[in-house]
Amino acid sequence: MRNVLLVGMAASLLWGASAVGASQQASATSASVASAASMAPADKSTPSYDMKAQAALDLQQLQDRFVSLAQAIPADKYTWRPSEGVRSISEMFLHVSGANYGIPTMVTGMAPAPGYQKDGFEKSTTDKAKIIEQLNKSFAYAIAAVQSMSNSDFARPEKKLGPEANSGDVVYLLVTHAHEHLGQAIADARMNGIVPPWTAEAMKKNSKSQAE
Repeated sequence: MRNVLLVGMAASLLWGASAVGASQQASATSASVASAASMAPADKSTPSYDMKAQAALDLQQLQDRFVSLAQAIPADKYTWRPSEGVRSISEMFLHVSGANYGIPTMVTGMAPAPGYQKDGFEKSTTDKAKIIEQLNKSFAYAIAAVQSMSNSDFARPEKKLGPEANSGDVVYLLVTHAHEHLGQAIADARMNGIVPPWTAEAMKKNSKSQAE
């Protein structure tokens, strides 16, 4: 018994020493990278990433996936929620639509979407057809908002959002917000036994190719 305890104590000490060593090594590496970055010359090369075109493309793809998933979920599941206090499926889709309407207006000079009222919007309907209509309209508005910006607009300061914020940050927030809730929508669908249509299509193609 004494030998077992001694082995356990030794393993514990060894693990602790290893953890401390790993932590110190990570800190040293981070400091080294930070030091190298501060000494590097300013990057004045032309960006290879076109944020305007890519954001518009991302939003279009997100629209396709949200709408196809909304169409695949039965109408009687729109009031389903994962647990008490969590948005129902209808509320989640309307939340995404509301953000598509609201986030672009954080950009200086961006005109609000006609007819959109923020208050009570998420709970305004549970009707499947109306919710799909809002998804389509809101993504169309968001995409048009991004496309209406010039390339230089993305670097325009938005001091009301923070000292270093710019309009590009707003577009980034718009896209990432939709991506976040697409994951939620997929989880909600799967908890109700619904396979996302694009996944079902990929599985069908894979089965067909294997059969051939």
